Amino acid sequence: MKKWGTLAVLSIAQFVMVLDTSVMNVAIGQLIEDFDTDVTQIQTAITFYSLVMAAFMLTGAKLGDVWGRRRAFTIGMAVYAAGSALTAVASSVGILTLGWSVLEGLGAALVLPAMAALIAGVYKGAERALAFGVLGGIAAAGVAVGPIVGGWVTSNLSWRVVFAGEVVLALIIIGAVAIGLVRDAKLPGRKPNVDWVGSGLSAAGLALVVYGALQSSQWGFITPKNSPIEPFGFALTPFVIGAGFLMLYLFVSWSRRREANGQDPLFRLALFDFKPFRSGLSMTLAQQTILAGTFFALPLYLQLTLGFDAFDTGVKLLPVSIALLVTSVGGAALMLRYSPRLVVRIALGVLLVGIGVLLTTIEPTLDGFGFSLALALLGIGIGIMAAILGNLVQSAVGDRDRSEAGGLQGTAQQLGMALGTAIIGAIVISSLASSFATQVATDERIEAGVSEAVEVSLAGGISFVTAADVRAIIEAGDADPALTDALVENYEESQLEAIRLALFVTTVIVLLSFWLTRQLPTRRVEEIAADVAGATDDDADPDDRP
Repeated sequence: MKKWGTLAVLSIAQFVMVLDTSVMNVAIGQLIEDFDTDVTQIQTAITFYSLVMAAFMLTGAKLGDVWGRRRAFTIGMAVYAAGSALTAVASSVGILTLGWSVLEGLGAALVLPAMAALIAGVYKGAERALAFGVLGGIAAAGVAVGPIVGGWVTSNLSWRVVFAGEVVLALIIIGAVAIGLVRDAKLPGRKPNVDWVGSGLSAAGLALVVYGALQSSQWGFITPKNSPIEPFGFALTPFVIGAGFLMLYLFVSWSRRREANGQDPLFRLALFDFKPFRSGLSMTLAQQTILAGTFFALPLYLQLTLGFDAFDTGVKLLPVSIALLVTSVGGAALMLRYSPRLVVRIALGVLLVGIGVLLTTIEPTLDGFGFSLALALLGIGIGIMAAILGNLVQSAVGDRDRSEAGGLQGTAQQLGMALGTAIIGAIVISSLASSFATQVATDERIEAGVSEAVEVSLAGGISFVTAADVRAIIEAGDADPALTDALVENYEESQLEAIRLALFVTTVIVLLSFWLTRQLPTRRVEEIAADVAGATDDDADPDDRP
């Protein structure tokens, strides 16, 4: 019982992590209303949550090796519970960001790498495969039921109830660890030292890159709009992103220096020399970017364009959740027979068709069948990729590198989520502004003076709000009813165009991902794992050896 008690406790923790994000995605409308804010602020909170995890996942993995995996898991759950409690009572977006984005993000950065290391250390052979399969199924189940549970609670009670419930579950998990239900997986050999300088450099680099992408909708990509400063006449965005890449370059240089001096780096850079591992991470990043961008755009369409509440939004998204659940569990059969390259290309093809169908359904009224079909195809594509990529990354390294591999995999996942949300969010906002300005300028019902006033107003920034909110703002200014109707109609059409463009950009990301598949192995995952297990420095090919 104790052996499988570890899996049971870790599965509950996995479910909590996935449920948390699902709730935030379907509660966007109520969050905007409760905090009297706009979609840009909520987008910032969602992005920052992923960014914190991405930035500190590697540090969390290393702390697990230093403190012990079980202890790191327990501390992480305690931090996560504190963040959930603060989020449940948040009175402003700032407190929400502190509780959810910062504290929960830091807690998850400790929990997720420790969870992977505990599973790999406690279970061996077939039991390990079963344990990782169960965790994957639990994650998929969380994605499946999260929108429904979160939507129902948000619509009928409050999103705060979910976070209060997470506190209770976190305390139960901590109690289960305290009574010995979770076995520890001790690190063989000496404990490593934490590279705090490397941790700071990597965190700063990731933060600047994603923050620059996020702010591009407000500052402009190249041409400045509301940029706080305009270096050399350009928007601040490319300079912030460039500073981020500079910090990441310094991180790599610092890590190489530490390794040359015989000191412990944040992770071994040599892992990236192993092609299956490197390609698995790059495709994980692409997969999460596609997933995050799509799931940022769809709630905007359903809630702020069509007017569905959080529960109805969850119900409408159910086809993708069910398809994701089924294929993430059943997709394991594909990797036993076919190579990662072939399986991932099939998944990307399904994704491309799904997004194409979805584009045809973005209209003022919902096409129920077409929309559900498109979502099911999206779920199948993402589920197939999820089933094989996680196994590929873990099978591509030896036991000594499991923690670092888990940390890098988690970093890729969270960075992809952050970048997807930031990029698609920026495109939605910038497209909404440009489309609305064009619509108003070419509408014969609207006088030139009004069109110029709208353009000046848009220069100060725009938020993705409901058409009803736009109507209320216009009516508050005592506008003529005919003019009000014309402006609202133009705004509604601009909403649809912004969503369509966001989804089109997602298809571009899918097409670019096809190019990345060139690096994926042409051999089955189990063959790669067998080679890694038996590889030595003398007989292994450099491209097939960690």
